[in-house]
Amino acid sequence: MAGGAERTGLVVIPAFNEAAGVGNVVTEVHRHAQGFDILVVDDCSQDGTRVSALKAGALVVTHPINLGDGAARQTGFKFARARGYRRVVTLDGDGQHDPRSIPDLLAPIDGGDADLVIGTRFRHHRDGAHYPAPWDRRLGMVFFAGVASLLTGQRLTDTTSGYRAMNERAITLFCSNWFPQTFPDADLLILAHRGGLRMAEVPALFREDTTGRSIHSGIAPVYYVFKMLLSIFVTLLRRRPRPEEGEPHGP
Repeated sequence: MAGGAERTGLVVIPAFNEAAGVGNVVTEVHRHAQGFDILVVDDCSQDGTRVSALKAGALVVTHPINLGDGAARQTGFKFARARGYRRVVTLDGDGQHDPRSIPDLLAPIDGGDADLVIGTRFRHHRDGAHYPAPWDRRLGMVFFAGVASLLTGQRLTDTTSGYRAMNERAITLFCSNWFPQTFPDADLLILAHRGGLRMAEVPALFREDTTGRSIHSGIAPVYYVFKMLLSIFVTLLRRRPRPEEGEPHGP
Protein backbone atom coordinates (compact mmCIF):
# COMPACT_ATOMS: atom_id res chain seq x y z
CA MET A 1 0.00 0.00 0.00
CA ALA A 2 1.33 3.42 -0.92
CA GLY A 3 1.36 5.91 1.93
CA GLY A 4 0.99 9.66 2.19
CA ALA A 5 4.79 10.05 2.41
CA GLU A 6 5.17 8.84 -1.17
CA ARG A 7 1.93 10.07 -2.65
CA THR A 8 0.77 13.54 -1.76
CA GLY A 9 -2.74 13.18 -3.19
CA LEU A 10 -5.79 11.15 -2.22
CA VAL A 11 -9.04 10.61 -4.09
CA VAL A 12 -11.95 10.07 -1.68
CA ILE A 13 -14.99 8.19 -2.96
CA PRO A 14 -17.97 7.96 -0.56
CA ALA A 15 -20.07 4.95 -1.48
CA PHE A 16 -23.27 3.32 -0.30
CA ASN A 17 -24.48 0.18 -2.09
CA GLU A 18 -22.37 0.90 -5.19
CA ALA A 19 -21.02 -2.62 -5.78
CA ALA A 20 -22.18 -2.59 -9.41
CA GLY A 21 -20.10 0.39 -10.43
CA VAL A 22 -17.54 1.43 -7.82
CA GLY A 23 -14.89 -0.90 -9.22
CA ASN A 24 -15.11 0.78 -12.62
CA VAL A 25 -14.90 4.20 -11.00
CA VAL A 26 -11.74 3.20 -9.11
CA THR A 27 -10.19 1.82 -12.31
CA GLU A 28 -10.94 5.07 -14.17
CA VAL A 29 -9.56 7.19 -11.35
CA HIS A 30 -6.33 5.20 -11.37
CA ARG A 31 -5.99 6.09 -15.05
CA HIS A 32 -6.55 9.83 -14.67
CA ALA A 33 -5.08 10.53 -11.21
CA GLN A 34 -1.72 8.86 -11.46
CA GLY A 35 0.33 9.27 -8.29
CA PHE A 36 -2.82 9.49 -6.15
CA ASP A 37 -4.04 6.89 -3.71
CA ILE A 38 -7.75 6.07 -3.78
CA LEU A 39 -9.89 5.68 -0.67
CA VAL A 40 -13.43 4.32 -0.86
CA VAL A 41 -15.44 5.15 2.26
CA ASP A 42 -18.02 2.37 2.46
CA ASP A 43 -20.93 3.84 4.41
CA CYS A 44 -22.19 0.49 5.78
CA SER A 45 -23.25 -0.86 2.39
CA GLN A 46 -25.45 -3.95 2.29
CA ASP A 47 -23.94 -5.26 -0.95
CA GLY A 48 -20.41 -6.01 -2.12
CA THR A 49 -19.19 -2.40 -2.31
CA ARG A 50 -16.18 -3.06 -0.08
CA VAL A 51 -15.10 -6.17 -2.00
CA SER A 52 -15.52 -4.47 -5.40
CA ALA A 53 -13.44 -1.49 -4.30
CA LEU A 54 -10.67 -3.66 -2.88
CA LYS A 55 -10.51 -5.78 -6.03
CA ALA A 56 -10.10 -2.63 -8.12
CA GLY A 57 -7.12 -1.55 -6.01
CA ALA A 58 -8.63 1.02 -3.64
CA LEU A 59 -8.04 1.47 0.05
CA VAL A 60 -11.32 0.99 1.95
CA VAL A 61 -12.65 2.31 5.25
CA THR A 62 -16.04 0.92 6.30
CA HIS A 63 -18.51 2.61 8.63
CA PRO A 64 -20.15 0.17 11.08
CA ILE A 65 -23.45 2.05 10.65
CA ASN A 66 -24.80 4.23 7.86
CA LEU A 67 -23.85 7.84 8.66
CA GLY A 68 -24.66 9.61 5.40
CA ASP A 69 -22.78 11.33 2.61
CA GLY A 70 -21.34 14.21 4.65
CA ALA A 71 -19.95 11.96 7.35
CA ALA A 72 -18.46 9.62 4.73
CA ARG A 73 -16.65 12.54 3.10
CA GLN A 74 -15.33 13.76 6.42
CA THR A 75 -14.01 10.29 7.21
CA GLY A 76 -11.99 10.62 4.02
CA PHE A 77 -10.69 14.05 5.02
CA LYS A 78 -9.62 12.78 8.44
CA PHE A 79 -7.90 9.81 6.81
CA ALA A 80 -6.04 12.20 4.49
CA ARG A 81 -5.00 14.55 7.28
CA ALA A 82 -3.80 11.73 9.54
CA ARG A 83 -1.60 10.33 6.78
CA GLY A 84 -0.19 13.59 5.51
CA TYR A 85 -1.87 13.87 2.11
CA ARG A 86 -1.66 17.45 0.86
CA ARG A 87 -4.31 17.30 -1.86
CA VAL A 88 -7.71 15.62 -1.87
CA VAL A 89 -10.23 15.11 -4.67
CA THR A 90 -13.75 13.91 -3.89
CA LEU A 91 -16.06 12.26 -6.39
CA ASP A 92 -19.08 10.00 -6.17
CA GLY A 93 -19.05 6.24 -6.47
CA ASP A 94 -21.93 6.01 -8.94
CA GLY A 95 -19.92 7.09 -11.99
CA GLN A 96 -21.57 10.49 -12.54
CA HIS A 97 -18.28 12.34 -12.09
CA ASP A 98 -16.02 11.69 -15.05
CA PRO A 99 -12.44 11.17 -13.74
CA ARG A 100 -11.03 12.79 -16.89
CA SER A 101 -11.75 16.14 -15.20
CA ILE A 102 -9.54 15.46 -12.17
CA PRO A 103 -6.50 17.29 -13.67
CA ASP A 104 -8.72 20.32 -14.40
CA LEU A 105 -9.85 20.48 -10.76
CA LEU A 106 -6.30 20.15 -9.49
CA ALA A 107 -4.83 22.85 -11.73
CA PRO A 108 -5.90 25.86 -9.56
CA ILE A 109 -4.74 23.98 -6.43
CA ASP A 110 -1.34 23.17 -7.89
CA GLY A 111 -1.00 26.71 -9.25
CA GLY A 112 -1.62 28.20 -5.80
CA ASP A 113 -4.74 30.04 -6.99
CA ALA A 114 -7.37 28.31 -4.83
CA ASP A 115 -7.81 26.24 -1.68
CA LEU A 116 -11.08 24.66 -2.80
CA VAL A 117 -12.13 23.94 -6.39
CA ILE A 118 -15.66 22.90 -7.40
CA GLY A 119 -16.31 21.01 -10.61
CA THR A 120 -19.45 22.54 -12.11
CA ARG A 121 -21.98 21.17 -14.56
CA PHE A 122 -23.18 24.60 -15.57
CA ARG A 123 -20.21 26.33 -17.14
CA HIS A 124 -19.20 25.64 -20.71
CA HIS A 125 -16.73 22.78 -21.01
CA ARG A 126 -14.13 22.79 -23.77
CA ASP A 127 -15.56 19.47 -25.02
CA GLY A 128 -19.00 21.06 -25.39
CA ALA A 129 -20.53 18.67 -22.85
CA HIS A 130 -23.91 19.59 -21.38
CA TYR A 131 -25.52 18.14 -18.25
CA PRO A 132 -29.30 17.70 -18.61
CA ALA A 133 -30.69 18.39 -15.12
CA PRO A 134 -34.45 17.92 -14.58
CA TRP A 135 -36.24 21.27 -14.31
CA ASP A 136 -37.34 20.80 -10.68
CA ARG A 137 -33.86 19.85 -9.54
CA ARG A 138 -32.32 22.62 -11.61
CA LEU A 139 -34.67 25.13 -9.93
CA GLY A 140 -33.33 24.15 -6.50
CA MET A 141 -29.76 24.31 -7.79
CA VAL A 142 -30.29 27.81 -9.15
CA PHE A 143 -31.89 28.98 -5.89
CA PHE A 144 -29.10 27.77 -3.62
CA ALA A 145 -26.42 28.87 -6.08
CA GLY A 146 -27.94 32.35 -5.83
CA VAL A 147 -27.97 32.23 -2.02
CA ALA A 148 -24.36 31.04 -1.88
CA SER A 149 -23.23 33.61 -4.44
CA LEU A 150 -24.90 36.40 -2.47
CA LEU A 151 -23.37 35.35 0.85
CA THR A 152 -19.88 34.72 -0.50
CA GLY A 153 -19.67 37.62 -2.96
CA GLN A 154 -18.55 35.15 -5.62
CA ARG A 155 -20.47 33.67 -8.54
CA LEU A 156 -21.16 30.02 -7.80
CA THR A 157 -23.19 27.89 -10.18
CA ASP A 158 -23.19 24.33 -8.77
CA THR A 159 -23.47 24.14 -5.00
CA THR A 160 -24.60 20.49 -5.00
CA SER A 161 -21.55 19.24 -6.87
CA GLY A 162 -19.60 16.69 -4.85
CA TYR A 163 -16.80 16.82 -7.42
CA ARG A 164 -14.21 18.92 -5.60
CA ALA A 165 -10.47 19.33 -5.06
CA MET A 166 -8.78 20.90 -2.06
CA ASN A 167 -5.46 21.61 -0.42
CA GLU A 168 -4.26 21.24 3.18
CA ARG A 169 -6.02 24.39 4.42
CA ALA A 170 -9.40 23.10 3.25
CA ILE A 171 -8.71 19.56 4.49
CA THR A 172 -7.95 20.91 7.97
CA LEU A 173 -11.11 23.03 8.11
CA PHE A 174 -13.27 20.17 6.87
CA CYS A 175 -11.89 17.81 9.54
CA SER A 176 -13.34 20.01 12.29
CA ASN A 177 -16.82 20.08 13.78
CA TRP A 178 -17.64 22.98 11.47
CA PHE A 179 -18.18 20.51 8.62
CA PRO A 180 -21.91 19.99 7.79
CA GLN A 181 -22.73 16.33 8.35
CA THR A 182 -26.00 16.03 6.45
CA PHE A 183 -25.75 17.78 3.07
CA PRO A 184 -22.35 19.46 2.51
CA ASP A 185 -23.58 21.66 -0.33
CA ALA A 186 -24.27 25.43 -0.27
CA ASP A 187 -23.64 25.52 3.47
CA LEU A 188 -20.17 24.04 2.94
CA LEU A 189 -19.23 26.71 0.41
CA ILE A 190 -20.45 29.45 2.76
CA LEU A 191 -18.42 27.84 5.54
CA ALA A 192 -15.34 27.78 3.28
CA HIS A 193 -15.78 31.46 2.45
CA ARG A 194 -16.19 32.42 6.10
CA GLY A 195 -13.11 30.37 6.92
CA GLY A 196 -11.04 32.40 4.47
CA LEU A 197 -10.61 29.70 1.84
CA ARG A 198 -10.10 30.82 -1.75
CA MET A 199 -12.67 29.10 -3.97
CA ALA A 200 -12.84 28.54 -7.69
CA GLU A 201 -15.17 26.75 -10.08
CA VAL A 202 -14.00 24.88 -13.18
CA PRO A 203 -16.12 23.20 -15.86
CA ALA A 204 -16.14 19.43 -15.34
CA LEU A 205 -17.49 16.43 -17.20
CA PHE A 206 -20.58 14.83 -15.67
CA ARG A 207 -22.58 11.83 -16.78
CA GLU A 208 -26.33 11.57 -16.54
CA ASP A 209 -27.59 9.73 -13.48
CA THR A 210 -29.30 6.54 -14.60
CA THR A 211 -29.64 4.95 -11.15
CA GLY A 212 -32.34 7.25 -9.76
CA ARG A 213 -30.57 7.12 -6.40
CA SER A 214 -29.02 10.59 -6.22
CA ILE A 215 -28.96 11.89 -2.66
CA HIS A 216 -30.48 15.11 -3.95
CA SER A 217 -33.13 13.85 -6.33
CA GLY A 218 -34.14 11.10 -3.93
CA ILE A 219 -34.85 13.49 -1.07
CA ALA A 220 -38.20 15.20 -0.69
CA PRO A 221 -37.56 18.73 -2.01
CA VAL A 222 -39.29 20.50 0.87
CA TYR A 223 -37.21 18.57 3.41
CA TYR A 224 -33.96 19.32 1.59
CA VAL A 225 -34.76 23.03 1.27
CA PHE A 226 -35.67 23.27 4.97
CA LYS A 227 -32.55 21.43 6.12
CA MET A 228 -30.25 23.43 3.84
CA LEU A 229 -31.71 26.80 4.84
CA LEU A 230 -31.41 25.83 8.51
CA SER A 231 -27.80 24.75 8.03
CA ILE A 232 -26.95 27.98 6.23
CA PHE A 233 -28.57 29.99 9.03
CA VAL A 234 -26.58 28.14 11.69
CA THR A 235 -23.37 28.58 9.68
CA LEU A 236 -23.94 32.34 9.57
CA LEU A 237 -24.67 32.51 13.30
CA ARG A 238 -21.45 30.80 14.35
CA ARG A 239 -18.19 32.72 14.62
CA ARG A 240 -15.89 32.61 11.64
CA PRO A 241 -13.78 29.45 11.63
CA ARG A 242 -10.05 29.43 10.98
CA PRO A 243 -8.67 26.59 8.84
CA GLU A 244 -5.59 26.23 11.06
CA GLU A 245 -7.76 25.47 14.11
CA GLY A 246 -8.56 22.01 15.31
CA GLU A 247 -12.05 21.74 16.70
CA PRO A 248 -14.12 24.92 17.08
CA HIS A 249 -14.55 26.34 20.56
CA GLY A 250 -17.90 27.80 21.45
CA PRO A 251 -20.58 29.29 19.17
